[in-house]
Formats: sequence, structure tokens, C-alpha cells
Amino acid sequence: MKKLITKAAIARRTYWVEEINKLSGNFAEDSDRLAKKLSDEVKKSGASAPIDHLRLCGNIPESYDYDSSEEKLYAKYTDCLLDEAFKAVGLKSIVLKERADAADVEVFAKSYSFVADTKSFRLSRTAKNQKDFKVQTMDRWKRGKPYAMLVAPIHQLPSKSSQIYEQASTRNVCVFTYSHLAVVVRFSLLESKLKTEDIIHEIFKTISTLNPSKDASYYWLAVNRKMLELSNQMECLWKEEKQAAVESIVVAKEEALTFLAQEREKIMRMSYEEALQELVKFHRIDKRTEVINSVTYNEILEMR
Repeated sequence: MKKLITKAAIARRTYWVEEINKLSGNFAEDSDRLAKKLSDEVKKSGASAPIDHLRLCGNIPESYDYDSSEEKLYAKYTDCLLDEAFKAVGLKSIVLKERADAADVEVFAKSYSFVADTKSFRLSRTAKNQKDFKVQTMDRWKRGKPYAMLVAPIHQLPSKSSQIYEQASTRNVCVFTYSHLAVVVRFSLLESKLKTEDIIHEIFKTISTLNPSKDASYYWLAVNRKMLELSNQMECLWKEEKQAAVESIVVAKEEALTFLAQEREKIMRMSYEEALQELVKFHRIDKRTEVINSVTYNEILEMR
């Protein structure tokens, strides 16, 4: 069977993981640089670029430290990718600069509009709860728009029961996957942009008619059947993206396990003193000390 995730796609992923590592120290500048480079890549490579990205972007690289600048910039990268994917299917889309209490992407079709956001996780992340998917928050971020969409990696979503599905159907929030979105982008290459726009609208309307339920099967059967019944073109695309989803897990595991193996070797080769310094760095003791030392009396009691 022919591989859908090619060596070129994996090389593209490697390039962007390294590109995000090139931090200037200014998040706004880094975000703008990232958005421009991604836009330029899509213009040069066409729809194959966002499809490659969508298949592999759901996993935060293990090489990025927790709560690091790289991790935050990776979140911006997935937002920019979402923006490019919606533009590829013919919708108008914009990544919002504001980060506080707002969705990251706004999307406009001819007859409807919605806000959108992304989620990605490390493969090593274990416990996830409904708050990680911020469905209720997405509802608040609609700001007058009828719909919201949250796009997450397919293998990280609950497959049996979860409050996120009950919240989604109650609050008109479409929980979608990068795999489903890849199907939509590929469909837009075969059919008209207007028909693709209508399909996304039909998915939103389907979710709005669901009876609230925590049952994952009930939710995904409704979404999947709606997509498949809207066009005969969907069946082939569906089978291929299902294969791509399986392949993406293999690629992600190889990337993560390779990094951890390299880290293990690096640690085992350290001297005693180097290991102690690495432990201090790991616990961010110097940074935390710096923050503690910066605390000063703020003179609020002098204001009388």
C-alpha cells in the first residue's frame, strides 16, 4: 500500500519544528515571521502544503520545554495553519492578534461565520480532561457569531464518553479533527469552493440539532455520516485520510522516541557536575530566584 505521509511531508514537519526553535525573543515578531513563511510556503506548494501540515501538526514536539516560548509559538503555528486551511477551501479567514479572552481565528463564508481554535498535545501527555478542550470557552468567544469550531488531533480525543460532546451539541461548537479538516481541504480541490462552504455549514447545522449526550459514538456518527452523504467524492478521501491518520501516529511516535533516546544518551554521558547543573536548569531554580529577587514593596500603603 502506498504511503500517504511521504518523506517530503516528514521533512516539512522537521523543517518547521526547527523553524519554531529560531526565537528572536520577541513573540509578536516571531509570530509574524512564522505566519509569513507559512503563507509563502502555501503559495509556492499549493494545497499539498496545508494537507501535509494537517496530518502531522497535532503533536507538540517533545523537544520543546513545557510552557516554553517554543511551545507558545507552536500554538501560533497551528492557528496560522488553520487560517491557511480555511483560505484554501475558499473562505475568508484572519488570525487575531489579541490572545486574551478571544478565539484565535475568525472565518467568514458567504452565508455564515464562525470562530475557530486549535488544540495540540504532546504524545507523552497522559491525563486530559474536558477543560483541556475549552468547548465552553469557545462558546463564549463566538461574540455574536452562530458557530465555533475546535480542531484537535484525532488520536487525542475521547472515543467513548466525554463532557466535551455534550457541551459541543449544547453550545453549538463543532469539535473537529485535523483529519476531518484534511478531508475538507482535499474535497475543495475536486469540487467547487461553494460546495465545500456548504458542507462545512451542514456540519455545523448537524451539531446544532443533536440531543446533548456524552456519547462519543453518537457525536462522531452524526458528523461522519453527514460528511459522507453530502458527496460521492467523500468516500475515497475518507479512506485515505483514515490511513493517513494511522501513519501519522507512527511518524509522531518515531519523532518523540528518537528525541527521548537522544536525551537519555546525553544524560548518561554527563559528568556528575554536568548532571547537577542540568537538574538545576530543569527545575528552573535560577529563573525562579531571579523572579523572587525582583519583588519589591509597591508603596500601596503609602497612598492615603
